[in-house]
Amino acid sequence: MIHILIDGQIRSFPKGITGLHIAQQLGMQMDILAVQVNEEVYDLTRAIEIDAPLRFLRWDDDAGKQLFWHSSAHLLAAALELLYPGVKFGIGPPIAQGFYYDVDLGVYAADALDLEAIEKKIITLAQRKDPFIRRVVSKQEAVDFFSKKEDPYKLELLEGLKDGTITLYQQGDFIDLCKGVHLPHTAWVKAAKILNVSGAYWRGNEKNKQLTRIYGITFPTKKELSNFLHIREEAQKRSHIKIGKALGLFTFSEKVGLGLPLWLPNGALLCDTLVQFLKKEQIKRGYRPVVTPHIGHKALYITSGHYEKYQEDCFQPIRTAEAEEEYLLKPMNCPHHCEIYNSIPWSYKELPIRLAEFGTVYRCELHGALHGLTRTRCFTQDDAHIFCRSDQVPEEFAKVIDLVLYIFGLLGFKDYTAQLSFRDPNSDKYIGESKDWDLAEAAIQAIAQEKGLQATTVLGEAAFYGPKVDFMVKDVLGRSWQLGTVQLDYQLPIRFDLTYMGADGGKHRPVMIHRAPFGSLERFIAILIEHTGGKFPLWLAPEQVALLALSHKYNGYGTVVQQKLLEKGMRATLDSRNETIGKKIREATLRKVPYIVVVGEKEMADETVSVRKQDGQITMALNDFMKQICTEVATMGVVV
Repeated sequence: MIHILIDGQIRSFPKGITGLHIAQQLGMQMDILAVQVNEEVYDLTRAIEIDAPLRFLRWDDDAGKQLFWHSSAHLLAAALELLYPGVKFGIGPPIAQGFYYDVDLGVYAADALDLEAIEKKIITLAQRKDPFIRRVVSKQEAVDFFSKKEDPYKLELLEGLKDGTITLYQQGDFIDLCKGVHLPHTAWVKAAKILNVSGAYWRGNEKNKQLTRIYGITFPTKKELSNFLHIREEAQKRSHIKIGKALGLFTFSEKVGLGLPLWLPNGALLCDTLVQFLKKEQIKRGYRPVVTPHIGHKALYITSGHYEKYQEDCFQPIRTAEAEEEYLLKPMNCPHHCEIYNSIPWSYKELPIRLAEFGTVYRCELHGALHGLTRTRCFTQDDAHIFCRSDQVPEEFAKVIDLVLYIFGLLGFKDYTAQLSFRDPNSDKYIGESKDWDLAEAAIQAIAQEKGLQATTVLGEAAFYGPKVDFMVKDVLGRSWQLGTVQLDYQLPIRFDLTYMGADGGKHRPVMIHRAPFGSLERFIAILIEHTGGKFPLWLAPEQVALLALSHKYNGYGTVVQQKLLEKGMRATLDSRNETIGKKIREATLRKVPYIVVVGEKEMADETVSVRKQDGQITMALNDFMKQICTEVATMGVVV
């Protein structure tokens, strides 16, 4: 017998029982896609032979969606094999929304693919209710099978696999090399859509052949597909790339380099407004501003562990000709802040020390991964590092959470959850002793519970030096984004030999908290653009007031109003062109300016302004308008 922990109760079952049989014995509804045994996901028909906690996975679980879409990738491949005989297959993983399969179409042209026919074939195959059958095979069996099939990409993948670890999955007549996990059968898939077709180099290497990457998505109901396509259409309208271009916020240049954004005047104003806002908040909360270089000596990142654990994401070292020193473009700010802390002897009475910097960092992202402002090769982090005593950790960590949630409220992000990103104990990508990790993870768990956060725990997502809380925010379209992060670190203080003088006169080791409420400023702005559709709150809008003169005769009065606004710190522009007022209003509306103010003969005579806002148009005294707009900016519309 084996002992299985389910919903807090330990139950006994025969060794070798499957998740499907457990569910049947418990009389559960058959909406279960798979089971999670310990931290490993099992097919419903896979034998369970160990004592373990067990969780049932459904469509509503992220892991459930991933295996649903993984299985759908196999259905896509099966459909392609029937419609386009002779195609060869690369890899077909699930992604955040849907899946893709990289295929070598051979004699077929990518632009000649019949996408509607592929969708129909996927559903036809799904309706056969073929089970996904898992089979463990020897490496030689797998090589023989794919050699006979003449599939070079699968054979190349097999080269990197160890004998005894290889599994094949079959549904119907289609067999694929795959470690799983999959649906019980194909009939779960009720709706399918091919989303996009693009090129992708085999294994991401530009020296390899370019394959055709076919993106798709599936759902258990047609209604869910319809809802997804509606949201996708709305998301395309809200694309930060599209809106950013229309509002003149940022641009990119191949001459400057891929993934290196150029901020235009309006975008620079937007960035600076966010930066100044957070700098003021940080000063009020006891942070001290610092500035560090954009590069650092290679030895710095060897000490921190970034060079060992993060090397693939770093740009190649820069070598000086004279001294033959090696420097790296800064991948993170924390090693620099450790050296700032180390430059001064500290007493226990002076802790916590909170060092804050809007520091630009550089990551060598692959060409294909770059996307607008959400994935760039340089970005600015609203970074800060808190050096504190162990007894100060709960309070300091909680204060950072308060700051993150204050920012969310201010900018209208109301739907969020917390993800406790812990280490995978079976992985070697982390540094430090297990006891320190256990201490840090227990502290984060306790703080999250005390703050009442809706939290889920995900193993394997910790930073290499410590566990963290990542805040997952849903925008107005229901899409989930990772924004603020708070990390607890016992490792870098050891590696940099950070100390403070304790009450006992001896040296003690501080604990380090890493935090970034925005995360990447670029990515945060991209998400904010899409969340608001480019309609920023008044305090944040690059152009707060658009003054429109009815004709050139009233430009003088318009200039007077503009100057008064500028003196109050408002961002106001005057459109004095010889154009119709209708055209001026339309253009200002497209720029999503919060206040459109028209001045003409009556306004000039009465010292009033005609004010247009989202909720209507009114005429008011100039002084009253000045008072209203200044008050609105000062309060910032904070939602507490």
